[in-house]
Amino acid sequence: MYYWVSMEPRVIAFATALATLLLVRLLMVMARRRGGGFLQPADRSSLWRPHQLFLASFLTLFAELAFIRWIAVEVHIFAYFKNLALLLCFVGFGLGCTLAAQPIRWARSVTALMGLLLVVRLPWHSGKVLDGISQALGSGSDMLIWATSAVRNWIDFTSILLLALILFLLLVWIFIPLGQLVGRQMDLGTSPLISYSWNLAGSLAGILTFLMVGRMMLPPWVWLGAVLAGFALLQTRGKDRILLLALLVPLFFLLYDPASPDHYTIWTPYHEIEYTRVYALNGDFVAGFLEVNHTGYQSIVNLSANFLSRHPKLLQEPPEENPYNVPFRFPQSAPKVLVVGSGTGDDVAAALRHGSSAIDAVEIDPAILALGKREHPEHPYDSSRVSVHLTDARAFLKRTSKRYDLILFALLDSHTQLSDYSNMRIDNFVYTLESLREAREHLQPDGVLFVKFVVDRPWVGDRFNEMFRQIFGKAPLIFLANSSFTYHAMCFAASPSDRIEQALNSDRSLSDFVSRSRVSPDKSDVPMTTDDWPYLYQRDRAIPRAYLSIGVLVLFLTLGLYWTIPGARRQVPSLFYFMMGAGFMLLETQGVSRLALYFGTTWQVNGIVISAMLTALLIANWAVEYFPKKLSRVWIVLPLLAGLFIAYLVPFSRLPGSPALVGTVVAVVFSVPVVFAGLLFSLEFRDELMPGAALGSNVLGAVVGGLLENLSLRFGMRALLPITIGIYCLSFIALYTRRKQTRYTSAVEQQRGTIPTGSFAVDRK
Repeated sequence: MYYWVSMEPRVIAFATALATLLLVRLLMVMARRRGGGFLQPADRSSLWRPHQLFLASFLTLFAELAFIRWIAVEVHIFAYFKNLALLLCFVGFGLGCTLAAQPIRWARSVTALMGLLLVVRLPWHSGKVLDGISQALGSGSDMLIWATSAVRNWIDFTSILLLALILFLLLVWIFIPLGQLVGRQMDLGTSPLISYSWNLAGSLAGILTFLMVGRMMLPPWVWLGAVLAGFALLQTRGKDRILLLALLVPLFFLLYDPASPDHYTIWTPYHEIEYTRVYALNGDFVAGFLEVNHTGYQSIVNLSANFLSRHPKLLQEPPEENPYNVPFRFPQSAPKVLVVGSGTGDDVAAALRHGSSAIDAVEIDPAILALGKREHPEHPYDSSRVSVHLTDARAFLKRTSKRYDLILFALLDSHTQLSDYSNMRIDNFVYTLESLREAREHLQPDGVLFVKFVVDRPWVGDRFNEMFRQIFGKAPLIFLANSSFTYHAMCFAASPSDRIEQALNSDRSLSDFVSRSRVSPDKSDVPMTTDDWPYLYQRDRAIPRAYLSIGVLVLFLTLGLYWTIPGARRQVPSLFYFMMGAGFMLLETQGVSRLALYFGTTWQVNGIVISAMLTALLIANWAVEYFPKKLSRVWIVLPLLAGLFIAYLVPFSRLPGSPALVGTVVAVVFSVPVVFAGLLFSLEFRDELMPGAALGSNVLGAVVGGLLENLSLRFGMRALLPITIGIYCLSFIALYTRRKQTRYTSAVEQQRGTIPTGSFAVDRK
């Protein structure tokens, strides 16, 4: 009965959406039979409309971020390969730019948008089917993705491939008309650079608006509804707008999640959190459970002596052996404690119960922290002994000068990526050799470093063991701590002194517990994670089969779509713009990842970095527009290459100064090639006869750049810079060949008295 009540709104929403979509499709067919051209653009003689270009560019970036964030929650595989959704959006937009001369395919795009919502929110077994996609694509022994098997079943993989391709195609089709509209307006503009400025400005506005949406923690029906409303605004006929706006009703019902005081959903800048309260028969609050992206994540539990005395059967294990309590049995009395990944406050509450004198609690997610402050029955965050820091764990370690008796990494793990432009997870830089070494430097001489982690693959435990061994010069103490409320934790403890041995010798019950639960590592040959290779969830320095499979799938999908669409097939992508797109994508990935190391893997840092890069391109575009004669291609290429070589050769980790100062140096070094790449692009784009096709080539090149990012999984992040240098060198060769061919063509056409024109080219004199 409860299942039907909880599912009924989704059943109604599904039926409503399906009926509305069928009605729209029926009207489309009727309009076409009457020759009305349902959802068709204005005719080809339309004048350039900068506001339309701005809105289409705004919607492109806003919709990219919206669908990436939403699909990563609903289909887990997209959370661990987040740039997968980004690349599919790029494929659709790039193909759309090449089809600027054709009627804009709004009907297919809207159908794909609503179809994607229907497929994902299908009320009957959709969760199981979508989990099957993630399990099939993400399984394998060479990397760790939660809830996937270590053994790949190729039969299941092949059978699920069709459904995965359907999801991929739906994402691609959504963005084709936006690319068509942007490409068309670029071709119609009297100046390619002015059009490009409007495009960049709209893109920047789209990113900033979505950052604001994330900060406000608005639900997906708001942002995806805004995308559909934007599609309606781009229509040229009133009845088309009304039809699209009518789809907002089923969209709302499909995406709306009913809430109650004891069960509700919060969309943070990082995750979707589902929170559920559980009560005892007498009405006492027993626990609060948090699911992140529909996967169990954290709990809020009351382990105070008073509460446990009233509920003696609540814990299956002795309270002192619970993983929240165990770490505080190792340091000296009244310790100063740092809790990294404090979450809802269970570890902080345990620190207070054990008499800690001062506690620094570090948490990255504002919604999880707010839940802990509001919901935790022991109210640990209200204590005067607790200082709360809403920031990235690594950034805090770099900036603090304090020393602690206990530093606790509290089951800190990630279910999402640090950026839409990177294949790293939020916690990757936390579990590196350099990070644990920094933590050791913040220990008192008798301090203890304690790491709790859910080890689903033995080689993950072996990696922690080897890192501890290298940092402390001795093997850590490793044991398991079972829990009635959270995941079973594998615990790693070490101290610069003999503090661990002293604690075991002075506490007989602790010694007995550790003896029963002790774990011996397998000593498998796994590489240690570093700031250059921070991939904790990957077994070897190699591209995992899951990444290879998905990369090949995206590549073949792109090529298949490109060569099966006649309008695209006739246009060979410009090698110069293609390579510039690939190089810039790699450069953007490097900038986001490197600056996250110094300023934190927070959503604010990611937004600032990407926005700064777009702003740099906008400034470069403006400089070329107003000072073209003062810019030489040679003096642009040389600083671009010099900046890349400096970024590769300078050992930023060894530079003296504060993290903020070194991070600023890193930002300046990486901004140099961005600016000069923008200047070179704009200098060529200024005289482009078909700017829409050029932009399409650039975006399709970015798809290849996103796939090449996976090489860092084998060679490390720093190795992407030589690859970027090579790609830019190829773009310079393509530029030289292109200009040589242009001079030859111009000479021939002058003799014939003809000039080339594009599909939407206009006289720009």
